Amino acid sequence: MTLSSYKLNVSIAVSDMARAEEFYEGKLGLSAVQAGADGSRIYGSGGDASLHVYPSPGRAGMSSATLATWYVDDVELVVDALTSNGVTFEHYEELMTDEKGISPRAGGGKVAWFKDPDGNTFAVEGT
Repeated sequence: MTLSSYKLNVSIAVSDMARAEEFYEGKLGLSAVQAGADGSRIYGSGGDASLHVYPSPGRAGMSSATLATWYVDDVELVVDALTSNGVTFEHYEELMTDEKGISPRAGGGKVAWFKDPDGNTFAVEGT
C-alpha cells in the first residue's frame, strides 16, 4: 500500500484567526468550505477542500520551507492579481526573482513565493 492514491490536505498553523481569515479570504480569495469549533477554516482549492488553517499561536510561522504550492496556468497573471489584492511577493537574489518576485524554473515555467501574516511561505507555480 502507498499513499499516492489518497487525497492530501495541508494544515497551516496561524497565531490569529481573524487576521488569517482576512488574508486567506480577502487577499487570496479562498472560500471556506468548513469551519471548526476552534475557529479553524478549511478552504477549497481546485474543487477540493485542501487547505486547513487552524489557530496555534505557539506553532505559527515556524517553518522556513514552502508549505503549499498552487499550480496555475499563468504565474504573471496570478501574481499581478494577488499583488493588486495586497499580497507581497518575496524577492530572492539567489533565485533570480524579477521585480514582481517571479523566478524562472529550470526546465521551463515560473514560480513566485509569498508569505501569510505569520510568515508561512506559499508559492504559485506554472507557465
